Parts: sequence; C-alpha cells; structure tokens
Amino acid sequence: MSHTVEILSVGTELLLGSIANTDAQMLSQGLSELGLNVYWHTVVGDNPIRAREAVALAKSRADIIITTGGLGPTCDDLTKNVLAEAFGKKLVFHEPSAERIRSYFQRTKRPMPESNMQQAMLPEGCTVLDNDWGTAPGCAFEADGVHVIMLPGPPSECRPMFHYRAKPYLLSLSEGVIASHTLKLFGIGESAMEEQLREQMSHMSNPTLAPYAKEGECELRVTAKADTDEAAQALLQPTVEQIRQLFGSKVYGVDVTSLEQVVQTILEEKGMTIGTAESITGGLLAKRLTDLPGVSRVFKGGIVSYTNEVKRGVLGVPEDMLAEYGAVSAPVAEAMARGARRALGVDVALAATGVAGPDKDDRGNEVGTAFVAIDTPEGSYVRALNLGNRPMRQRLRTQTAHHAFDLARRYLTGLPYED
Repeated sequence: MSHTVEILSVGTELLLGSIANTDAQMLSQGLSELGLNVYWHTVVGDNPIRAREAVALAKSRADIIITTGGLGPTCDDLTKNVLAEAFGKKLVFHEPSAERIRSYFQRTKRPMPESNMQQAMLPEGCTVLDNDWGTAPGCAFEADGVHVIMLPGPPSECRPMFHYRAKPYLLSLSEGVIASHTLKLFGIGESAMEEQLREQMSHMSNPTLAPYAKEGECELRVTAKADTDEAAQALLQPTVEQIRQLFGSKVYGVDVTSLEQVVQTILEEKGMTIGTAESITGGLLAKRLTDLPGVSRVFKGGIVSYTNEVKRGVLGVPEDMLAEYGAVSAPVAEAMARGARRALGVDVALAATGVAGPDKDDRGNEVGTAFVAIDTPEGSYVRALNLGNRPMRQRLRTQTAHHAFDLARRYLTGLPYED
C-alpha cells in the first residue's frame, strides 16, 4: 500500500519566524528514505480552533499524520488534546511515562513542576514512544484508517525520536523492505540532470528514481521495495551503476554526506594531509572540514588571507604579481595555494579568491568571478569560475567551496581536473 503523509507542525513561534522549521525538513528527508510520500506540510499556531481545523483537513487527505510540537507542559501545548478529540480517543494517565519524567528531573537535579505530569497523559491504547532526550513522550495510534504519530518539537528531541522511535513504527506499516541509495553529483545542474533521466523516470515503478537540487550540487535517490533487503539491493544496484556510468566523474559518491567528507576519507586512506588559504570564502573551507569528526588526522590548518598584506606576508604571494594581476586572478590563486602548502607543511593545499559582491572589485571583476586552486607535490592547477553576478554572498562562497573540494577529490582519485 502506498501511504500519503502530512507533517503538521504546531507552534506560533514557527508562524512568526522566530525559529526555522527544521523538524519538517528532517522528517521529509527521513520519510523519503523510507519510500513514504510527503504530500503536505502544514504549520499551525498554538490556537485550539485553528489546530482543530488543521487536523480535520489532514485527516481528510492523508493516511499518516506526523505532528511536531505541542507536547510540553504549558497551557498552550495542545497537540495531544486536539488529536485525541479528533479521533475519539480519551487521554489517560500513563504511569511509566510519569516515572520517566520524574527520573529525568532527578537526574538533572532540578525541581519538577507539577504541570509536567500532564505530559504523561496519552491517548488510550496508543503506542508510547519513550523520550530518552527530554521529558515529553511521543505516541502513535491508528484510528479511522489514519496513523497518527506525535513527536516533541525541540530538534534535539525530535530528530532522535524520529530515528529511534517513529521509524520502527513506520516500517511496521509496510510489508517487505524499503531500501534506497543516494548518489551525489557535482558539476551538473538539476535541470540538465533531470533532462537526461526524464523518460526513464517516467517509466520506473520499482525501483524509483527521484532528483533533488541542493546548494550548488544535486542528488539522485534510488528506492526499491522487496520482500528482503537482499532482493531490494538486487533491484537497486543496476540503476546505481547505470547512473554512475551515465554521469561519470560528476558522481562523487553514493550514500556520502558531502564533497569534503569524500576528501577526508581518501586523505585518511592515503595518509595525506591538507590545508587551506582563503579569501572569498573567509574560512568556509576550514569550517566545513572541521565540521567532520576525526578530521584532525588530515587537516593541519587554514589561513584566511582576506587582505593583500596577508597574502604577501603569510602566503608569500609576490608584490609584483598582486600589482600586475590583482588579488582576484589565476596567478594569485595558484600562489596562495603554493604558499599555504609551504607554510602549513601539508601534502595538498586548496586556495580560493574571488568577488562575493555586492559590487565589482576595484579592477572591474564582476560579482561571481572566482578562482580556486590546488597545489600538490605533482604541481598546481587553477579553475576559473563565473558563478553569476547576483550579489548573494553566501551562495557564491558555498559554490566556490564546492569547486575547491572538487579539485581535491579529483586529484586524490586520479581524475582529470576538468571533464
């Protein structure tokens, strides 16, 4: 059976924009991996009338409703009450949940307000989803042909509750096994990628193929359903291999998180080190590397050379080169990478320089003009970029960083720097 899902996020702070709805994003990604179709996202404030209307609408069109938020101890936490009312369920006191709440406050050495006990009021006959990351238990039940799953709102609780509590429940709704693989691509736009696969995707049913656009890169998710995981993998692998062959070196990994993670893995395998010299990216290359657990084994450090004085004094970029070509140029990018490799004592160095905007630089280079470079024991290479002249600094920096890591990936895997 194919399920349709609605994510119902409860909280006035979401409507006001005080916080971003990261729960819904995380849930959509996780549900897609399970092969479940998310058709609607709804956000409703802490208002009982509007919450009832939102639940009634969700009940009329989805057979799985997943709610986030509104499970706390305060008077505006109304999710359970509204859902129980909509599905004719009584709320009953669940002593094991109450004991877990008491134990939580004892462990944290905080006094427990009596109002927290209302979190132990749960729909009669529900499956209780124990919350080991906070006080509010989640729950799941089926009524009127609809499965309802309630999760707490704080992302630090919602994420593990989904992965360790809700996922097993959802998997039990489906006969057989759903498996998927995600292919990451860099160097091709979503529309160009989709155009090459459009006819094939329109005729696929098991496995299915879905494209996604990310910031400066693309994903293709292949999903299959079978009686066993082995059978599902047998369905998946031919499509995975076909995509690899179709897009070649633009596929930088399967079931990997990022370009920099791929670079880290290969550096560790080869026993090599890396460093960075950055101007336009302002430390983003180093930040993305240091976000990776264990990266200290391969990353020695980075130099943010935002001014010509630092380019000259720290990286050793010649004064006459800066005067002749300007800071945003291929020769300077190459010299930055070479200087970083020397100063940091690394095997591979990446460099980035460019114009992030909102205006041209003093030499007339347009916004989006950038150069990324790599220096290695075998030599240097520079890639010139024209990333568009829209003054969106963060987007330009992100794309520049992608290109720098792509150079490293290509060098480390023996691929040509350009296709």
